[in-house]
Amino acid sequence: MTSQPQSKTRRTSTIVDPLAAPQIYYGESHRKHGRSNTYSAYTQIQDTGTGRNAPQAAGNYSARRISHDEASIQPRKFLIQVEPTLKALLAREDIDGNMQITIDDNGPKVLSVGTLTSNAYNKFDIRGNYMLSNLLQELTLAKDYGRKTIVLDEARLNENPVSRLSRLITDSFWDGLTRVIDGSNIARVGRDPKDWTDDPRPRIYVPRGAPEQHEFYSRIAREHPEVRLDVVWLSGKPDDEQYVRDLNKAPGMLAIAMEEDFDPSTGQSELKGLPFVVPGGRFNELYGWDSYMESLGLLIDGRVGLVKNMVSHFCFCIKHYGKILNANRSYYLCRSQPPFLTDMAIRVYDRIRFEPGALDFLKEATMAAIKEYYSVWMSAPRLDEETGLSRYRPGGLGVPPETEASHFEHILAPYAKKHGMTFKEFVDAYNYQRVSEPELDEYFLHDRAVRESGHDTSYRLEKVAANLATVDLNSLLYKYEVDIARLIRTHFKDRLEIPAEFCAPGKTPGYAETSAMWDRRAKRRRAAVDKYLWDEEAGMYFDYNTVTKERTGYESATTFWPMWSGLATPRQAASLVEKALPKFEAFGGLVSGTRESRGEVGLERPNRQWDYPFGWAPQQILAWVGLGRYGYEADAQRLAYRWLYMVTKAFVDFNGVVVEKYDVTRQVDPHKVEAEYGNQGSDFKGVPREGFGWVNASYILGLTLVTAHMKRALGTLTTWDDFVKATEALDISM
Repeated sequence: MTSQPQSKTRRTSTIVDPLAAPQIYYGESHRKHGRSNTYSAYTQIQDTGTGRNAPQAAGNYSARRISHDEASIQPRKFLIQVEPTLKALLAREDIDGNMQITIDDNGPKVLSVGTLTSNAYNKFDIRGNYMLSNLLQELTLAKDYGRKTIVLDEARLNENPVSRLSRLITDSFWDGLTRVIDGSNIARVGRDPKDWTDDPRPRIYVPRGAPEQHEFYSRIAREHPEVRLDVVWLSGKPDDEQYVRDLNKAPGMLAIAMEEDFDPSTGQSELKGLPFVVPGGRFNELYGWDSYMESLGLLIDGRVGLVKNMVSHFCFCIKHYGKILNANRSYYLCRSQPPFLTDMAIRVYDRIRFEPGALDFLKEATMAAIKEYYSVWMSAPRLDEETGLSRYRPGGLGVPPETEASHFEHILAPYAKKHGMTFKEFVDAYNYQRVSEPELDEYFLHDRAVRESGHDTSYRLEKVAANLATVDLNSLLYKYEVDIARLIRTHFKDRLEIPAEFCAPGKTPGYAETSAMWDRRAKRRRAAVDKYLWDEEAGMYFDYNTVTKERTGYESATTFWPMWSGLATPRQAASLVEKALPKFEAFGGLVSGTRESRGEVGLERPNRQWDYPFGWAPQQILAWVGLGRYGYEADAQRLAYRWLYMVTKAFVDFNGVVVEKYDVTRQVDPHKVEAEYGNQGSDFKGVPREGFGWVNASYILGLTLVTAHMKRALGTLTTWDDFVKATEALDISM
């Protein structure tokens, strides 16, 4: 504690782990390094802007001093004055001025810093893009924590990149992505950055079944009138299309699960939000399938509580809103996302099974999944009665409001001209059905379906999504059916009574579910998938158009999802590995779709981000798990290695970048994605704060699949092809 008298005993550098998390390394314990308040000739030189590290004209720098590069058998430490060194580093190395040091910058790639043992008199050269970008990151973090002068371990600069990235994800990135919604921050998170109204303000909608939350937020609004928090009861039928459309005049956050927190100092309880993880730093909402993908990494990193919270939030959403939402904003009330709840809940239960209340947690998640299954995926309009298969087909009226204002301008402008209206006038008239345009209705039906699928956007789905019984959705629902059957049989004595709050429409409270019902559903779906989606000649699965009554033939990485869910037979899995896998495997992993299926792109037909040549973490993860499930561990390892290498190489070369998606065909700068919506996670100053959720998870998960030899090779940035050549030459078994 800082209030305690300092010990007179000499502190050694072993007190602080050189690779500790930033809050520890640069926090209160940083003073334990010893001599951290010493100022040196080096720092004085930096202050004056003179000396070896000062910017020079025409790239000329002063000659090396004799005292440079001192030899040492001890781990090297540096005594650094933060602000002057940071300025000098950026002036020398950040040529393009983006507050990052990357291989695109053509600076000298060397900076001298003073060593701790010499009181910063002797200098050591920090060389190369990786170490210099790490120095920039460390100085930025030290500045964040208010440090003027630091003792910096060299181990933080030359750390194995695989170790560094996995450490950052575990120690920092998850924390950077963690959010909570309650009275402590509703003023900030309740305000929607997409709020297009004339009077943007924080707003929260509370379902009728959560009166305690309405009372809580109303009290917050009364106590803090300056916030202008608008607390609104939600309709009893929250996904009515006209109602949701009308809410667009006052968009807001939707309440999610909270818990009572007892404060012993006051003797009173207060509602408190359950923390959850968001996809990327710009988000504050709870998202659907992003949360599942993130959970795979969070569980490996021991963040079980966060994943349990997210399951609880999803149960709350199903209970009160009828579905797991695309995200908890009012304009998403009609739209869900790919369903992963059963697998997510089972993984959590396996970690907490011996804790009090674990079985109740699993029971609630199972009942929520059952309600979602009936009311969302096996009901009109998503269910196709003829095939028995399901489609992404959300409700909604008018133009999806959450996009950028200009997103649909090229679509709507001709209609506005046709009706002699301004763009804004036409959108309002169309949304409120004062004008009828069936072609637009069809366009936006499919557009909403693409967004519900999570694959927004792709030529696989464009202008047809709502009609498709997709491979991905039906694979996930098969997994629901198998999981629910096993859960009821194993944990609930083969009889699960469903209370009113988890009853789907048409069900009577107290009715019972049995495993046999769900086993039959799984068998029926497998038969339907084999009939409508499986192509024996091609050896892969394709989406089925329920209107034209034919398979689409679009080659998508979702063809591997039946392996993840266990839907594929061993023979089908073998065919997928033999015939489909070579079509999708690229330098950095799996492409989302093949180039042939995507077709030519150009000014009139731009790239879509879920098509070739882009690869996404969910596609990698589900393929790895699916391949392993059927015994193709070597293929899973190879694909994981390719992805891990690509992510690591970009991390090393581009200042620690971890982004939403990658061009898996590019070997040098795969994070530079030229497609709609840009690439989340690349825009930061000095140091990456959170990476991107499902890529973080894919990295942590991927490392559990590869061997120790592979991890070492990844740390030296060895490509897969070079790794194979080396192991073959040395006769080393992979």
